[in-house]
Amino acid sequence: MSLYFCSFASGSSGNSYLVGTEKTAIIIDAGIACKNIEQGLLGRGITPEDLSGILITHEHSDHIKSLRTLSKRTSAPIYASQGTLDAIIENYLPSLAQDDIASVSSGEVFTIGDIEVTPFDISHDAAEPLGYAFKSGGKSIAIMTDTGVVTGSAIEALREADMIAIESNHEENVLMYGRYPFHLKKRILSEHGHLSNAAAAACLAEVLGNRNNDAQPIVALAHLSKENNTPDLAYLTVKNLLAEDGFIEGVHYKLKVLSGDTESEVFRI
Repeated sequence: MSLYFCSFASGSSGNSYLVGTEKTAIIIDAGIACKNIEQGLLGRGITPEDLSGILITHEHSDHIKSLRTLSKRTSAPIYASQGTLDAIIENYLPSLAQDDIASVSSGEVFTIGDIEVTPFDISHDAAEPLGYAFKSGGKSIAIMTDTGVVTGSAIEALREADMIAIESNHEENVLMYGRYPFHLKKRILSEHGHLSNAAAAACLAEVLGNRNNDAQPIVALAHLSKENNTPDLAYLTVKNLLAEDGFIEGVHYKLKVLSGDTESEVFRI
């Protein structure tokens, strides 16, 4: 039974991904319009009521924009860290019923349907943010966005993955000379901000050099800034920096870029 991954189109900076098998469908983040999520699901023969779970990485609006609406259209429980759940309930969704949510912690493995989920720490300016790794049928996918640095538990998750969705948010020079105010640039570049193209490449070089898995992984660059990055720039920067470290695209890994403007292909592993 294959494990699959895809990203949904947002037309904005929001995020929403789908991980699943033939039996299980899990949404990761609901940061785009609910109609876009539903259209993405429908294209794969899935309705909101078919969802097995909704995982939230953290409480920022570009990750929970449509959580209120989506939660009304499905009986699937919402999973997040306790810090994230507390922040969502306090600031965004006070009516969220306690029996609709499940608190999870970094390193504590849990199961949704036939998928084993392992949360891991990320470093972001949020209450208690998490990345997630998914395993089923001997295959695994790891999703890591919105992190200023790469934690040890994140490296472990990425090392084992057959597919890696990793943040490649900005090109540092474009950000530095762009029109963002200084305080926002400082936030993005901080240890609780976002990974640049170069930082994503450095992380991938460490992962590829210390793999626990002999298979050639699919790498999908995610959460690109519309203001401070482009798909071509992210692709070329990561590909060229990895080549400098001896990792050749098409030989050691396969490189893709996830665009917020269009739905991605369905990656099956």
